[in-house]
Amino acid sequence: MQILDGRALSLKIKNKAKEDIKILREKGITPGLAVVIIGDDPASHTYVRMKEKACEEVGIYSILHKMPADISQDKIIETIEMMNKNPNIDGILIQLPLPSHIDTRKILQTVIAAKDVDGFHPFNVGKLSLKLDTFTPCTPLGVMRLLEEYKIDPKGLDTCIVGASDIVGKPMMNLLLNADATVDICHIHTKSLKEHTKRADLLIVGVGKPDLITEDMVKDGAIIIDIGINRLESGKLIGDVSYEEVAPKCSFITPVPGGVGPMTIAMLLENTIKATRNRL
Repeated sequence: MQILDGRALSLKIKNKAKEDIKILREKGITPGLAVVIIGDDPASHTYVRMKEKACEEVGIYSILHKMPADISQDKIIETIEMMNKNPNIDGILIQLPLPSHIDTRKILQTVIAAKDVDGFHPFNVGKLSLKLDTFTPCTPLGVMRLLEEYKIDPKGLDTCIVGASDIVGKPMMNLLLNADATVDICHIHTKSLKEHTKRADLLIVGVGKPDLITEDMVKDGAIIIDIGINRLESGKLIGDVSYEEVAPKCSFITPVPGGVGPMTIAMLLENTIKATRNRL
């Protein structure tokens, strides 16, 4: 069993980002990222702090728009439209989830496609499904980069994705289809989840349910990508896969933390630099 070390790979990517940004700055160009966070969700604020720190480390100019949970949708749209027009902002990120009174799809569609470094705009979603160059959602893109780093070719692999969200599951499906994998995607209404996971060469899980995947649901030699992250009452972070019992059966597995999480932030940096180059 080999661990897929997202922390180590993300460091390599950050170092490359520093070099790329240094070259841009020598030309008088600084990539800019704006983050919008609404409400007081502790996990969201933790993620945003991590993103801010990563931007600072590599030299990306970042600005944070903090908004109260009861803010009106019109005010959020007004702020996004202001950033759409700001030439110093190359990427705009809307931290999810949003409060229940906000139409998430409408907010994400307000970000212009050229600054949609999260890859959630319908224009970018469509281009991804057609295998065209575009902004790809950071978490699925990070998974693909991890596979590439460890020379795991998805071509021809029986792949099972557990979780069909617009943010992770669906773009993950498109990336794997584009890589010629055979893809089976499961969700909360799937009957007999074990029947699907048990035959997977590559199993990718991201639903936010601790210990969802147990040893009996995984075949020998499978590759396991655990995108889930859950905080127990003890404060310990764990994924959706029961790591201790599943790991001995695997050929490769991601740890939680230290697997996909760092890669998500690394891909955000890359997408922001890409947006800057596209602008130029």
